Amino acid sequence: MGMLVEFSVVPVGKGVSISPQIAEVLKIVVESGITYKANPMNTVLEGDWDSVMAVIRKCHDIVMKNSERAQTTIIIDDRKGKEERIEKKLESVEQKLGMKLKK
Repeated sequence: MGMLVEFSVVPVGKGVSISPQIAEVLKIVVESGITYKANPMNTVLEGDWDSVMAVIRKCHDIVMKNSERAQTTIIIDDRKGKEERIEKKLESVEQKLGMKLKK
């Protein structure tokens, strides 16, 4: 379960505010039960390949359901033998800094 995947799905041509579509995407993420961290620019998922990609596919599909075009960006960090990396990566940096970061 060492895979971290950062992704974003952006509807194209829907105007300036896309929060309704992003809310639909995050609902899928939450209901999937997969470990995640949402932030203002994207979402990070942690899990195995099939689980993570299935969630991203559903998110892309829901945006395409109500849009003519969507841009989906995916960045994968796959590491064998490491668990709970979504938390531990930042904890390691904080330890080296000697301070907590804003999350």
